[in-house]
Amino acid sequence: FHMGEHGFYDKRAAFEPSIRIPMLVWAPGLIKPGTHVEPLVQNIDIAPTVLDVMKVAKPDDAEWAGASFRPLLEGRKIPWREYVLYEYHWEWNFPATPTMLAIRNERYKYVYYHGVWDIDSFHDLLLDPAERHNLIDVPEYQARIQAMRKTMFADFEARGGLNAPIRVPLGERLDQRKLP
Repeated sequence: FHMGEHGFYDKRAAFEPSIRIPMLVWAPGLIKPGTHVEPLVQNIDIAPTVLDVMKVAKPDDAEWAGASFRPLLEGRKIPWREYVLYEYHWEWNFPATPTMLAIRNERYKYVYYHGVWDIDSFHDLLLDPAERHNLIDVPEYQARIQAMRKTMFADFEARGGLNAPIRVPLGERLDQRKLP
């Protein structure tokens, strides 16, 4: 829960303390003590992993985007996702927290805010792990920002994640609008 960090009070945010949650896994005989998994794993990967460890087949009618990270727990190098997505949709009971969509890879994070704030953010997590410096308007990052934004919206669209009343922005930001 943020209590003023980033000028924010809430837990529904795309900042690292909210989305990067430690997970402990204990499985004697399967996982070596001290194993640390570096690739980006999400909560959607937990059910596939548990079923895999238990040697239970996924139900035929089950649809999910997650994958078993058992090979990673076993120390194997396998092809894995290049990024993770985050989404939070505005709620009447919490009107100060905007709808936000985010994409994060090993180094960078782009966050699209819709509604209340309307100012996106982009962070280099290697150089700024505390996310103190928003690089959204820094010219040398624009190509990367646009690529991540395009990937994020395409992925959400493909997964049906844009069913809430959100549309791909047309380019105008609230903080850049000119008064008449």
